[in-house]
Amino acid sequence: MKKVMILLSAICLISLSSCKEDATAKIDSGNVAEAAERDAKSNKLPVITFDKKEHDFGEIISGTPQETVFTYTNTGEAPLVITDIKSTCGCTVPKDWSREPLAVGESDKFTVKFNGKGANKTSKVINITANTATGKESVKITAFIKPDPNAPKPAANTNLGPVTQ
Repeated sequence: MKKVMILLSAICLISLSSCKEDATAKIDSGNVAEAAERDAKSNKLPVITFDKKEHDFGEIISGTPQETVFTYTNTGEAPLVITDIKSTCGCTVPKDWSREPLAVGESDKFTVKFNGKGANKTSKVINITANTATGKESVKITAFIKPDPNAPKPAANTNLGPVTQ
């Protein structure tokens, strides 16, 4: 068994050292320049800059729908592509956003609708998936939701417990 291992090792050593060509001679300088240019371009990414990162609706009555617009600008060095905008819950709906590439220096916007339901201080995060360095950006909406004074009051509990005889 030792002889077989020594023989296999010798064959591997001979085959690895028998290459007479220099590997650097096979490199095409045109390909190197093309790769360097491609790598330089790949480091240029879009940057999304918002007019505001948070919108506060202030005090609102429960159930009162609200709407705001977030405006953003591509301040990076490559076209910006937003692939998705989602909210953390179904009560907040982002809409009217473009899926087309946004050139450097150009601006666009999207609308966020909030159904206004809830109680007390509430905040919702809207996540933006884009081709930025992090791949994910976010904005936030907040509101203080007061109870509706015109809402029907819950019926008082008249059940005082079991009747004993």
